Amino acid sequence: MAKRQLHKLSSRAAETITTPGRHSDGGGLYLAIETGTHGRRQWVFLYRAPGTGKRREIGLGAAKGPSRDGLSLAQARLKAAEARKALAEGKDPIVERRAKTADDTTFGEFADALLHSIKSGFKGKNTHADWKRDLEVRCKPIRGKRISEIATPDVLAIISPMWLTKNRTARETRSRIERVLSAAKAKGLRSGENPAMWRGNLKELLPKAKKTKRHHAAAPYKSMPGIVRALQERHQSANTPVNYAAEFIILTAVRTGEARFMRVREIDLIEKLWTIPAERMKTEDDPEGTDFEVPLCDRAVAILRTVIPDDASPDAYVFAGQWSKDHMKPLGHNAVLHALKAVYPAITTHGCRSSFRDWAGDETRFARDIAEMALAHKVGDDTELAYRRGNALKKRTQLMEAWGRYVANASNVIALPSSASRR
Repeated sequence: MAKRQLHKLSSRAAETITTPGRHSDGGGLYLAIETGTHGRRQWVFLYRAPGTGKRREIGLGAAKGPSRDGLSLAQARLKAAEARKALAEGKDPIVERRAKTADDTTFGEFADALLHSIKSGFKGKNTHADWKRDLEVRCKPIRGKRISEIATPDVLAIISPMWLTKNRTARETRSRIERVLSAAKAKGLRSGENPAMWRGNLKELLPKAKKTKRHHAAAPYKSMPGIVRALQERHQSANTPVNYAAEFIILTAVRTGEARFMRVREIDLIEKLWTIPAERMKTEDDPEGTDFEVPLCDRAVAILRTVIPDDASPDAYVFAGQWSKDHMKPLGHNAVLHALKAVYPAITTHGCRSSFRDWAGDETRFARDIAEMALAHKVGDDTELAYRRGNALKKRTQLMEAWGRYVANASNVIALPSSASRR
């Protein structure tokens, strides 16, 4: 079988041809010219992969042309000869190129390129700066190392020193290293497990860090009457469910999600009682979840009568989203928070619960357990809770009525339970 002819093209022809298509120089080497006035000129090498016989193509670089720089015909022939040599040795030129690239690419080079390619998807205004700081400063010890050689000890050397003292920073840095190494594997620059992976890897090697309890911003309870009045003024100018929801959450001291997803069927306006289903009451204090009854003061009842349409379905949400005329979509996640911050910037919805708890402890004689139970915190074991549930509801009703009067500023005198009711 005759060998395929080599060197079909002349140097002049290779630099002046403008006809779109592939022009063969023989032996698998082609000059590929794209269509268009400024068609791209590229040297490519076509071959069949060893073992599979599949047709494959590898780019060798831009081709030199009349008005642009690039590989000359002689340079392209040298690269094609290297590819033929690899094929003669049973190697795939594409696989060999990837291996060489992996050998040469450092963690820093690849991390910088990745950051540049993904930064357009960042939403936070500081996200890019945070990534850049972690990849350039905290990852400095591995930036010059080949990305194919990064191993678990390298990642541990970065994460361990700050794991117990700056745990959040350590976790974010670890996550970003993992992202870089995963992308490198997808590019064929790495193989095997990701050394920055948490489960089954770093989780087993790092000590368990103590969780720091988050303290939500709370307004001083003496400011709550003013906050409620400000919300009521907003009702007058903008009669929106979100302002009513914010006031209702203050009056009941419930969590935002419990109020957002409250349905009409859960309300008993005659008994002035709201029963939150067990599935919505699963918390760290009560992982199994139990129905929770919330006593409603007069103002809370008045709010519900205002926001619930007369023809509302039992499944309708009490506090509907802005565009939900049929009340079948709840308020958005941050809607109530924005309403509160509009009248008192230094507050969170959870902080309202803290304000209530501070008031109950400082200004009333209700037992600590009653205040904790009003917040749906588990107090005592299941037997004790079952025994005292009825009496606790009565005392919680008195507590919530007193809180309602306080925030309404109806009286400067706070009703205190008698010594008999405290027993």
